[in-house]
Amino acid sequence: MEQKQLFDLLKQMTVDEKVGQLLQLAAEFYSEKAEEKTGPMTDLGLSHEDINNAGTTLGISGAKEAIRVQKAYMEHNRLGIPTILMADIIHGFRTIFPIPLGLGSSWDLEAAKKVAEVSAKEAAVSGLHVTFSPMVDLVRDPRWGRVMESTGEDHFLNSRFAEAFVKGYQGEDLKNDFFRVAACVKHFAAYGAAIGGRDYNTVNMSERQLRDSYLPGYKAALDAGAKLVMTSFNTVDGIPATGNKWLFRDVLRKEFGFDGVVISDWGAIIELIPHGIAQDKKQAAELAIKAGVDIEMMTTCYTENLKELIEEKTIDEAILDEAVLRILTLKNDLGLFENPHRGADVALEKEVVLSKEHREIAKDVAKKSMVLLKNDSILPLSKQENIALIGPAADSHDVIGVWSWQGKKEEAVSLAEGVQQLGAEYLIGTETFDYFNPSEAAITEAIALAQKADTVVLALGEEEWMSGEASSRSDIRLPQAQLDLFKAVQAVNENVIVTLYNGRPLDLQGIDSAKAIVEAWFPGTEAGTALADILYGEYNPSGRLSMSFPETVGQVPVYYNYDNTGRPYKPGDEKYVSKYLDVSNFAKYPFGFGMSYSDITYKDLKLSTNEMTSDETITASITLENQSDITGQETVQLYIRDQVGEVVRPVKELKGFEKITIKAHEKRTVEFTITEDLLRYVHSDQSVTSDAGIFDIMIGANSRDVETATVKLVK
Repeated sequence: MEQKQLFDLLKQMTVDEKVGQLLQLAAEFYSEKAEEKTGPMTDLGLSHEDINNAGTTLGISGAKEAIRVQKAYMEHNRLGIPTILMADIIHGFRTIFPIPLGLGSSWDLEAAKKVAEVSAKEAAVSGLHVTFSPMVDLVRDPRWGRVMESTGEDHFLNSRFAEAFVKGYQGEDLKNDFFRVAACVKHFAAYGAAIGGRDYNTVNMSERQLRDSYLPGYKAALDAGAKLVMTSFNTVDGIPATGNKWLFRDVLRKEFGFDGVVISDWGAIIELIPHGIAQDKKQAAELAIKAGVDIEMMTTCYTENLKELIEEKTIDEAILDEAVLRILTLKNDLGLFENPHRGADVALEKEVVLSKEHREIAKDVAKKSMVLLKNDSILPLSKQENIALIGPAADSHDVIGVWSWQGKKEEAVSLAEGVQQLGAEYLIGTETFDYFNPSEAAITEAIALAQKADTVVLALGEEEWMSGEASSRSDIRLPQAQLDLFKAVQAVNENVIVTLYNGRPLDLQGIDSAKAIVEAWFPGTEAGTALADILYGEYNPSGRLSMSFPETVGQVPVYYNYDNTGRPYKPGDEKYVSKYLDVSNFAKYPFGFGMSYSDITYKDLKLSTNEMTSDETITASITLENQSDITGQETVQLYIRDQVGEVVRPVKELKGFEKITIKAHEKRTVEFTITEDLLRYVHSDQSVTSDAGIFDIMIGANSRDVETATVKLVK
């Protein structure tokens, strides 16, 4: 459909029909069962006409149902306008991949793009058109449950992943490629900075910090072509994002040039009332539409009030028209006017969803996402070793994570099943071991198995519900029952390897004396096969943390790119510096950290010159040597520090990385090109520029262990 035809369609619409386009309703409103509709209709005060005019639909499942709903919807819609079917496809549709925080730990952009492609394909043949992904919120506080949905604490890394996800979801020709879906970047803005790590809580930061650290990830997703933006629940400079005109009209629309659809998060418009900036639904509707929110998800502030607001001239109908036109344009970009059922295909759905090929991709990505945190020469295991597999996660299928809407736990592979598939010898108990309150029989059996074995693989972690939305935790240690189990097992067998399934960085006090620790995250459908490959050396670990692990929860937020103070702490300082009395300032396992079964050293950092101008570049090179007999993958990381800035600058910032394979006993030189734009930052007047002066150039295996040289920028 041409743009002129969209304008003509808009002119034919009544105000009620226009307002309807701004309403998103959940799947139950389109159920064939009357009882499933009646309750929600009554609760929201909706009529059948409201439902028939609602412009988008949330959470439809399956090609057959998607086709039925679209057909019925268009029959009831006076102008035959199709609905858009949207859903939360966060890290897989039916084939579930590692949670985004795990994907971030792969540092593998092609893997992330492939995850998005597979997710889009499965979702599209099942009838969906839009995914509420990627989430690019910068996260620094592991108490916040939704850190699992982010790719981590660094805006440079988040930005690269944001681009990869959007390109994977949308492809090159969204209108004609029915195996793709439109991407919705979220949550705009700064949702990940909630005070105290408590979900939905207040965010309080300067505009400069917002621009410097938090906005780049969203901007990268938009530059990659993301079609939608979702509002965040939090405040931005005292104004809830969903009613924040400066945030959406000035920053998103004018500065970033975004002309796509803005959708509220679930109920976020009506939440302007308890936030305290709207006295009722009518004022909430006024604030949100003036701010530029096009679609209201699952509340009826717009439905009940926009027409009246127009009639009394509180808002101009032109504001409504521009929102409707953006929604119609999205429907056109998806090709829905020509193909209202788009990719929905019952036969293809059976062939594509959870296919053998997709499971193999899930296994590959899961292996890349797992991080070896510790290894006292106990890994990899031999298949002939006498292994005891113990703990609540040993034979658990609770491995896919909370944001796996269509994923099925029974289709996932447990660790025990993964070890069995490898043909390795192992002992495992018959008692079910609870995560929080194991029976005496289960504990007794576990200790007996540990006594018989040469080595214990102790599978611990969180249950799915313990991370994700509305799952903030003040204590991010493992449950006490698991710590007690570790202590009891270690008392009879010192050769303990801990594996972890979880959705956030943990405080590992109580298990940090294990001989090895493998962070597996929630790895998805092929969890057990991937983790078994890591444990038995079928795959050399290559994951690197995308978020720091604290020594103790009392340090959080703890992150690598912190600002120095006037009294900076150095190990050994006693007092009157910025430090704790009872713990160091630094993470237990820092951003970028991860071990492998290879022994790779870094040396001879060299710069092509020690001075540069704004239009010159510098080559920084470093030599890596694999001093082991095992080929490995290494993520070489480039960090830069501006020694003297117009405002205080972080002690280091990630500016580049390269993932390489280095063969046994091979030497390789890795080079980075440093340009002036890598030295820029947001100044106090919000301008983005660089300063003349000295910069530290750092290259290493993680954010802590780096080689350093200096360069001078001359202007």
